[in-house]
Amino acid sequence: MKKLLWSMAAIMMVVFLAACNEDNEETETEEEEERVVPVEIAEAEEGSLTAVNTVYGRTEPNQTTPVMAETPGEIDTLEVENGDIVEEDDLIATLDTPAGLQNIRADREGEITNLNFSEGDMVTNEEPFAVIADFKTLKITAGVTSKVLALFEKDDTVNITIDGQEIEGNITSVGNMPDDTGLYPVEAEVENDDDDFLPGMVAKIAVDETLVSDTIIVPTEAVMEESEETYIYVVVDDEAIRKTVTVQETQSEKTALEGDIEAGDQVVTAGQLTLTDGAQVNVTKGE
Repeated sequence: MKKLLWSMAAIMMVVFLAACNEDNEETETEEEEERVVPVEIAEAEEGSLTAVNTVYGRTEPNQTTPVMAETPGEIDTLEVENGDIVEEDDLIATLDTPAGLQNIRADREGEITNLNFSEGDMVTNEEPFAVIADFKTLKITAGVTSKVLALFEKDDTVNITIDGQEIEGNITSVGNMPDDTGLYPVEAEVENDDDDFLPGMVAKIAVDETLVSDTIIVPTEAVMEESEETYIYVVVDDEAIRKTVTVQETQSEKTALEGDIEAGDQVVTAGQLTLTDGAQVNVTKGE
């Protein structure tokens, strides 16, 4: 009798445990089916991926004009000093020469520089008496490689940074012969009406280089790799669809892709580490 009771109890226990296991499996299946992954997304865009090349040069006066005496003589009167602004035909100095008094006048507008004489000094007609410099427009000359040279064209507008200040400049000359260093000269001009910049300052010229044109661009964090396969997740009707892609060019923030992806696709940029193909998602941030 006791054996019969123990057998019945054992059978009931097995049935009970089997029922519990079945309920647990159903619960786990339901939880797995109901699992929704929070993700962030961004919109794939059509365009070109570019890189910025930076070359360095120094500022200098856009134009300098030497002031010459016609004949040697002694400075009788000196009307200017270094830093003075003169207009064309302004009187700069009067010389006492064997032929009489000779007036020296400015050939153009600009600032007096390199004046190293005083009244009573002797000057010759072989070396400049002074220099008139144009500081309202500054010239920047940079040496570039043949590869970078191809990115410049005359009359292009470029961004130039001088002393931490970014301004626009114009390319005025693109050399086709290298100098002694093997680099090609590129010249640019910037306006300096407020005298913000001085000659000799370092200038950085930025020029864009197109790496890939007419392509699909996504944030770099959207691109995943696994077993030598590159892929992304695209959200369609709250479902994550895994798509294999090929990287054309990548940068820290943007990557150019080709494959089964179009402009306007909503690509997952965060949360994709726990995704599987066909998983339900909840967009918490993005488009």
